[in-house]
Amino acid sequence: MSEYRTEVIWRRGDQDFLDNRYSRRHVWRFDGGAEVLASSSPQVVPVPYSDELGVDPEEAFVAALASCHMLWFLSIAARQGYRVDVYRDAATGRMSRDERGRLAITVVTLRPQVSFADSVPDAQLLQALHGEAHEECFIANSVRTEVRCLPVFEPA
Repeated sequence: MSEYRTEVIWRRGDQDFLDNRYSRRHVWRFDGGAEVLASSSPQVVPVPYSDELGVDPEEAFVAALASCHMLWFLSIAARQGYRVDVYRDAATGRMSRDERGRLAITVVTLRPQVSFADSVPDAQLLQALHGEAHEECFIANSVRTEVRCLPVFEPA
């Protein structure tokens, strides 16, 4: 099986740290060389201790689910002969208390909007394609979070 690695790097610098007034800004470094500025969410840790320019773990979680779904959808659509021109998703995640009373991303809602070049699947087939993508998505299969998919249908 595969193994995936990432490096998370944070440095204290000249901050005291023990007073809990330190920057949560850090870097995610991936095996291909990409680096992403990351931080805690300003909704969790206020600015200036969070960096609004950074991607927070909650956003990354939603993006990972949306990206995995998209990659499977594209693969399935190609296999079934549907030529996709544009795939766009305005995904959201909702933080609330789970059944154990802990804060968690309890619902992720995907809203994929897909434009096709040639033949366009009807709404029922489009939903089936997204259903298959959801079943295949490694990330969705890895979490307890309910993942909803609400595709945006654009008739021809």
